[in-house]
Amino acid sequence: MKYILYILTLLLSFTGYSQDAKQHIREGNKQYNEKKYEEANASYKKAIEKDAKASKADFNSGDALYKQKKYAEAIEKFQKFADKTADQKAKADAYHNIGNANLESEKYKESIDAYKKALRENPSDNDTRYNLSYAQQKLKRQQEQEKKDEEKKDDEKKDDEKKDDKDKKDDKDKKDDENKDENKDKDKDKKDENKDKDKKDDKGDDEKKDDKDKKNEPGDDKKDKGDKEEKPKPNQISKKDAQRMLDALNNQEKKVQAKLKKKKVKGQKVNIEKDW
Repeated sequence: MKYILYILTLLLSFTGYSQDAKQHIREGNKQYNEKKYEEANASYKKAIEKDAKASKADFNSGDALYKQKKYAEAIEKFQKFADKTADQKAKADAYHNIGNANLESEKYKESIDAYKKALRENPSDNDTRYNLSYAQQKLKRQQEQEKKDEEKKDDEKKDDEKKDDKDKKDDKDKKDDENKDENKDKDKDKKDENKDKDKKDDKGDDEKKDDKDKKNEPGDDKKDKGDKEEKPKPNQISKKDAQRMLDALNNQEKKVQAKLKKKKVKGQKVNIEKDW
């Protein structure tokens, strides 16, 4: 693609400008041709300071700024010139350069608008028409790329959401497994506890049974009775001693009764009291 940049002061006369302004414009053009674009721009600024009507200095200043890739500043100068000039061709050239500056900045929509304005001022400008077609193609590609980027972004977002869902599911499954293991451990502990309890109960039953069996062993009761008889408590007598004493008293009473039968006793009856 080619860009057509015009130095109007090289093509048009300086009619109507002050002498000082014309001098600075000539100096700026010389510096521009020597590719001293920064110095050229400074000279054009001086021309405008000397004569505000020196609109061509604005155009040339924009050209010098464009060469320095200061596109935003260049557009400002070209637009200022386009607003002032009544020359359709010169206005078309200014819009052509505005289109070029926007194109370099990848502002394709603004570039297309500028080229269309240039063609309205100069419909026969094939260079502008070519640049317009080129800018339209760039815009189309840009929009397609933006669409792809947006789709890719959406896909990545969906993938991230799926990943998040998977991670959540994995975390849930892991937690469920942990809970299952924990419940299994609790059940096992409970079973072990019940098992130990059953063992203790069985042991207790065995001990009770052993105690019962010991109590019911042959000879234990007789032995216990014998012990009680042979070892009476204090202040108590055994049954054998009591029986002996009773027999002795009975024998004594029989003897007394026998004596009384032989005698007849008058008066008061004698009561024989037992001392047991």
